Amino acid sequence: METTIRLNQVTKEQLDTFKQYKSESYDELVRKLIYLAKMCEKEPKLSKKTILEIKEARERIKRGEFYTEAEAKKILGI
Repeated sequence: METTIRLNQVTKEQLDTFKQYKSESYDELVRKLIYLAKMCEKEPKLSKKTILEIKEARERIKRGEFYTEAEAKKILGI
Protein backbone atom coordinates (compact mmCIF):
# COMPACT_ATOMS: atom_id res chain seq x y z
CA MET A 1 0.00 0.00 0.00
CA GLU A 2 1.33 3.42 -0.92
CA THR A 3 0.35 6.80 0.42
CA THR A 4 1.18 10.43 -0.18
CA ILE A 5 2.69 12.71 2.44
CA ARG A 6 3.07 16.47 2.34
CA LEU A 7 6.49 17.94 2.97
CA ASN A 8 7.68 21.48 3.26
CA GLN A 9 10.01 22.29 0.33
CA VAL A 10 12.92 22.84 2.72
CA THR A 11 12.29 19.44 4.32
CA LYS A 12 12.28 17.79 0.89
CA GLU A 13 15.53 19.51 -0.03
CA GLN A 14 17.11 18.34 3.23
CA LEU A 15 15.92 14.78 2.59
CA ASP A 16 17.45 14.95 -0.88
CA THR A 17 20.88 15.56 0.65
CA PHE A 18 20.69 12.11 2.27
CA LYS A 19 20.13 10.29 -1.00
CA GLN A 20 23.04 8.02 -1.90
CA TYR A 21 22.07 7.84 -5.55
CA LYS A 22 19.82 9.93 -7.78
CA SER A 23 17.09 7.36 -8.30
CA GLU A 24 16.82 6.41 -4.62
CA SER A 25 13.14 6.57 -3.68
CA TYR A 26 11.83 8.55 -0.74
CA ASP A 27 10.53 5.28 0.69
CA GLU A 28 14.06 3.86 0.68
CA LEU A 29 15.38 7.07 2.18
CA VAL A 30 12.79 7.22 4.96
CA ARG A 31 13.33 3.53 5.76
CA LYS A 32 17.07 4.16 5.99
CA LEU A 33 16.55 7.13 8.31
CA ILE A 34 14.19 5.10 10.51
CA TYR A 35 16.78 2.32 10.70
CA LEU A 36 19.49 4.81 11.66
CA ALA A 37 17.29 6.40 14.31
CA LYS A 38 16.59 2.98 15.84
CA MET A 39 20.28 2.09 15.76
CA CYS A 40 21.14 5.33 17.55
CA GLU A 41 18.69 4.39 20.28
CA LYS A 42 20.19 0.91 20.64
CA GLU A 43 23.87 1.87 20.23
CA PRO A 44 24.27 5.59 20.93
CA LYS A 45 28.02 5.33 21.40
CA LEU A 46 29.16 6.22 17.91
CA SER A 47 32.06 8.58 18.21
CA LYS A 48 32.28 11.82 16.30
CA LYS A 49 35.14 10.23 14.36
CA THR A 50 32.93 7.30 13.31
CA ILE A 51 30.11 9.61 12.27
CA LEU A 52 32.56 11.68 10.20
CA GLU A 53 33.96 8.52 8.58
CA ILE A 54 30.44 7.38 7.64
CA LYS A 55 29.66 10.80 6.17
CA GLU A 56 32.90 10.79 4.16
CA ALA A 57 32.20 7.27 2.88
CA ARG A 58 28.71 8.31 1.76
CA GLU A 59 30.23 11.27 -0.12
CA ARG A 60 32.69 8.93 -1.87
CA ILE A 61 29.79 6.69 -2.90
CA LYS A 62 27.90 9.70 -4.29
CA ARG A 63 30.98 10.59 -6.36
CA GLY A 64 31.21 7.02 -7.63
CA GLU A 65 34.49 6.39 -5.83
CA PHE A 66 34.02 2.79 -4.75
CA TYR A 67 34.80 -0.77 -5.83
CA THR A 68 32.16 -3.23 -6.92
CA GLU A 69 32.14 -6.60 -5.21
CA ALA A 70 33.74 -8.17 -8.30
CA GLU A 71 36.49 -5.51 -8.36
CA ALA A 72 37.19 -5.98 -4.63
CA LYS A 73 37.43 -9.75 -5.05
CA LYS A 74 39.86 -9.32 -7.96
CA ILE A 75 42.04 -6.91 -5.95
CA LEU A 76 42.02 -9.26 -2.95
CA GLY A 77 42.65 -12.32 -5.13
CA ILE A 78 39.48 -14.05 -4.01
